[in-house]
Amino acid sequence: MPIDLASVSWLYVLVLTVFVFVATGIANLLSFNNRVYAAVLSAVLFAGIFIFWTYYPHGLPLPTALTVQKAPPVTAAPAPVIQERPRNPVTTISPPR
Repeated sequence: MPIDLASVSWLYVLVLTVFVFVATGIANLLSFNNRVYAAVLSAVLFAGIFIFWTYYPHGLPLPTALTVQKAPPVTAAPAPVIQERPRNPVTTISPPR
């Protein structure tokens, strides 16, 4: 399955589903059974509710983003490289004779 269901924020999906349900119910009441008008009104109401929920600083501890913010993986610091000294005590190279 291409969608990883474990990474879905189900609370966020539930909140958006409730928003759509409420927006559609209000739009159907206001449109007097005109389907096109109800669909447009529902989309406008949902956009308004979603923008209010996401961007208004209401201080509620519910999800406000589509993606789940994960902490970056902790990586261990690389081990220091210890350079060994050569066993040969001569450190200069002279040309061959």
